[in-house]
Amino acid sequence: MQLYGLKNCDTCRKALKALPEAQLVDVRAEAVPLAVLELALQQFANSLCNTRSTTWRGLSDEERAGKPLDLLRAHPALMKRPLIEKDGVLYLGWTAETRAALGLE
Repeated sequence: MQLYGLKNCDTCRKALKALPEAQLVDVRAEAVPLAVLELALQQFANSLCNTRSTTWRGLSDEERAGKPLDLLRAHPALMKRPLIEKDGVLYLGWTAETRAALGLE
């Protein structure tokens, strides 16, 4: 199980604590593999970009209008977190729905 996020993100830390078998992939240090990112964009579309983040607010209007794949590759912290991959299935965010799907609730 891979957990794509940031090591300093409180939500990612909560998810890691609840999922001891998960391996954290810090998206700032290591890029999300292109195949995983493309699949996540197909599955989650625009909700993959965190438009409430500091990173988003720092972008120009021109940058915001860019393709989500290009934005996420250029600004990995823009991705909503965590993105969890387990057995080829992707989960986005640390919601009750995600926890239930992973058998935690």
